[in-house]
Amino acid sequence: MPASTPSLDEQVAQLLQLSHQIRELFTRGNYTQPVHLLKRLDQFSATLVDLNQQITHLRQGNQNLRSLVETSKLVNSTMDPDELLRILMDTVIGLTHAERGFLMLRNVQGNLVVRVARNWQKDTVHPADLAISKTIIQQVVSSGKPVLSHNAMQDPRFGAQASVVTHNLRSTLCVPVIYKNQFIGIIYTDNRIRSGVFGETERDLLEAFSSQAAIAIENARLFNSLRSSLAEIKNMNNLTDNVFASIASGVITVDPEDRITLANRSAGRILRWEGSSLTGKKLREILPGDAQELMHNIARVWQTEQQLVGIELAITFPRSDASTLLVNLSPLRDSNQIIQGVAIVLDDISEMKHLEAQHQLFERMVAPAVIDQLNPNQLELIGKRALITTLFADLRGFTGISEQLPPEDLVSTLNLYLSAAANSILEQQGTIDKFLGDGVMAWFNAPIPQPDHTLRAIRAAIELKKAAGAIREVVPFELRLSFGTGIHFGEAVLGLVGTEKRLDYTAIGDSINTAKRIQEGAEPDQILISSDAYQLVADRVLARLAGPIHAKGKSQSITVYEVLGLL
Repeated sequence: MPASTPSLDEQVAQLLQLSHQIRELFTRGNYTQPVHLLKRLDQFSATLVDLNQQITHLRQGNQNLRSLVETSKLVNSTMDPDELLRILMDTVIGLTHAERGFLMLRNVQGNLVVRVARNWQKDTVHPADLAISKTIIQQVVSSGKPVLSHNAMQDPRFGAQASVVTHNLRSTLCVPVIYKNQFIGIIYTDNRIRSGVFGETERDLLEAFSSQAAIAIENARLFNSLRSSLAEIKNMNNLTDNVFASIASGVITVDPEDRITLANRSAGRILRWEGSSLTGKKLREILPGDAQELMHNIARVWQTEQQLVGIELAITFPRSDASTLLVNLSPLRDSNQIIQGVAIVLDDISEMKHLEAQHQLFERMVAPAVIDQLNPNQLELIGKRALITTLFADLRGFTGISEQLPPEDLVSTLNLYLSAAANSILEQQGTIDKFLGDGVMAWFNAPIPQPDHTLRAIRAAIELKKAAGAIREVVPFELRLSFGTGIHFGEAVLGLVGTEKRLDYTAIGDSINTAKRIQEGAEPDQILISSDAYQLVADRVLARLAGPIHAKGKSQSITVYEVLGLL
């Protein structure tokens, strides 16, 4: 088996050994030594020593390059910023044989902050042992170039600095960390025990390493920023989903094939859908038979490419009462403004329509101007005393015709006269308490104060008399009826009477009974008012004394006046 070829190191060693042997022969021999031969041997030896040093230097450089390659792989193996910085500093200390190493990066305010501090044992440096030379750091920051000192205490640039002397700094090496021509931080290493630890080799090595570190740091920052952005997007999507799911209105989107691509919980509730998710279902398959108008309007959106808003649809769902839906339709467009679907927003306004109907009914009992001033939160189940003017009006002769007319005609006739009475009262912003068969009770000066409340009541009675006269001119003779009206001013108790489920806003008290008794004493087409009411409007009303009325339940007679007109 042939012998292996000696390595370059072995060959150099052999030449050095041979050189020494030749020199020894010449220096110890008994013959005269050729001077020039000895000089050649000395030159040969020096050349071999220099060659050995170069080989050592090249080997170290090669090792450093290998370390840089391995470091590049290592620092790019993680995107966690803290882990990356720890790896960087441990690598720096290993490459430079430093005692300590610090990595400082600029924060958002532009100040340098120590992000990681490690020692040669790969431990984190204690905060109490973070003493470094601010002068050296400042020089690197100002110049943007590395600073190398074999012994900072003897270096004329730094030896006089207190921090150098106080902390006994010797070998120091500090290089900038630059990314795309932007200064982002520094790498600082030192050795407080030995001088001359760092040389140009370590400086060049650390500069090359800082370039790789800058890229790795920025990549980690970018990755961390992207991760944060993705987390924010995810949280925003979750929030959007939660908001979408909690919207009270029903939201549905459909594609050109009428298939539901998106629907929230409210949509299923409004459409009375008891199955699983609406997504993927055909819209026409989940709608009741009388909802074809909705499908027709969706088709209009596809054709016209325009919104349709405020559509009210009456739909009857299985095992449910008829519902009223408010529908808004909008085309969904892509980035090229091409319609890809239709968005449907549904609101069940059945309850609102019911409340509107109740409100309209209430407006027929209480003047709208009064309703607008009422605060429902202040209405209480307790009575409050108030001075009011009460009006009672009753149809004379209605009992007689009620025995002769069919029920339908009877109700129609009654509504005709009572409607005229209600309009007359509401025009004067009076409050209709109730309809009493063929009569009506109302009052003024409550719940909203009215300084001229008695005059308003008299005006309402006069208008009522005129309205009844107009009706008599257009109805058959047997349906010609008149009102007898009584008005009184006095104190009453007003409030909500009943329970929380059924309430009446009414007035009670002796003054109410007095007004009723006055009305009972009035003749057809006659308006009688009490003396208390007359005193309030004597200068505004034309009236005559009608004499006392002996009212049932009263110990004393009631003085009344007949209203003939207004002054």
